[in-house]
Amino acid sequence: MALAIFLFTYIFIAGARLPFVKLDRPGGALLGATLMVVAGVVTPAEVFGHSSDRGQQAIDMDTLVLLLGMMLLAVYLAQANFFRAAGAKALKVAHTPRLLLVAVTFVSAFLSAFLVNDTVCLFLTPLVLVVVEDARLPPVPYLLAVCMGSNSGSVATFTGNPQNMLIQGASGLGYARFAAYMALPAVLSTAIVAVALLYLFRKELPAARFDTHPPPLEVDRRLLALGLGSLLGVVVAFFAGLPMSWSALAGGVLVMSLSGHDSREALERVDWVLLLFFASLFIVVHGVNKAGWAEEIRQLFSPLMAGPPWRETLGFAGLTLVASNLFSNVPFVMLARAWVPAMQEPELAWHVLALGSTLAGNLTLVGSVANLIVFEAARGKVRMGFVDYLRVGVPVTLISFAVGLGVLLAEHALF
Repeated sequence: MALAIFLFTYIFIAGARLPFVKLDRPGGALLGATLMVVAGVVTPAEVFGHSSDRGQQAIDMDTLVLLLGMMLLAVYLAQANFFRAAGAKALKVAHTPRLLLVAVTFVSAFLSAFLVNDTVCLFLTPLVLVVVEDARLPPVPYLLAVCMGSNSGSVATFTGNPQNMLIQGASGLGYARFAAYMALPAVLSTAIVAVALLYLFRKELPAARFDTHPPPLEVDRRLLALGLGSLLGVVVAFFAGLPMSWSALAGGVLVMSLSGHDSREALERVDWVLLLFFASLFIVVHGVNKAGWAEEIRQLFSPLMAGPPWRETLGFAGLTLVASNLFSNVPFVMLARAWVPAMQEPELAWHVLALGSTLAGNLTLVGSVANLIVFEAARGKVRMGFVDYLRVGVPVTLISFAVGLGVLLAEHALF
């Protein structure tokens, strides 16, 4: 029953449609969670955390609170026009289409290293569309720079993307130690994205200088200072080893309390649907784990990971890259995090899981929510087909993943 419900839920997670059932990913996940409880696979006590055994609690509240806190901070930074100011700064530095492409890639990556990448894409995409339209540049390479740079940069920290937040809650690794290992793979992956886009779109990007005239920008300096100060304090708390979830929420609530803005407006801009999606997935995956299917799936793929540590790591890396596109990265991480503690080198495996599940998002158009956000926002102005995206996604993903994995293996061998 648990496996049947999981597979039924996956139909909607994969973006498929059933006749007479109009459900998207969050709706399908909520249906799956409800079926798990109605069928008796998961009990209400496990869902709401009333179980005496914490290991049997379905919803990881720490991950949801961390995501909520980071989204609150991002909302207030957006209200202060921080993201538009960052884009304007990139324009001042870039005077040619090619340099602008590099700037957009690295700005998106840098912001996504500290804020949730989906949120960064949501706020950067409209600005990029305005700039390229004003400069009469082709929008596709710059939109790819936003989403691919965002995916690559978000590898660097636990707060870069939702799947890394899941890994933080399950691994118990410190923020500073994780970032120390993941920063270089993130930087190199971002550089590979920029170089690949420059090469693949070299004919569409002229070398001549350009002038753009973006709309006047009014920055709320007080709110910007408050938001950046709180974000800095939150990051310091992360490095100090304080609880990440409540540090993030404390930072978000501090800005909300002192901003002078209507708190309801900010709270309405939080992506509550995404939080519900995560909570529902927790219940669905908990049911699969409880019924023993997660272990059965691990046993199915165990021949790929049999042997010495290096072979186990390479097999797990390949599985992560493929399965993150088949199952979607967040559900796969929810499944795979139960396997990692039993592996020969668990810390390396956590890093590989973060790298593979995140960079897998660059492989296909539907590989990450960030990709969908960018091209949904550009609907009507840009048409991006699945095969058109693959032309860029395949080389970018394979090269960046190979380089990032090599760096991780070298780092663990040296340190």
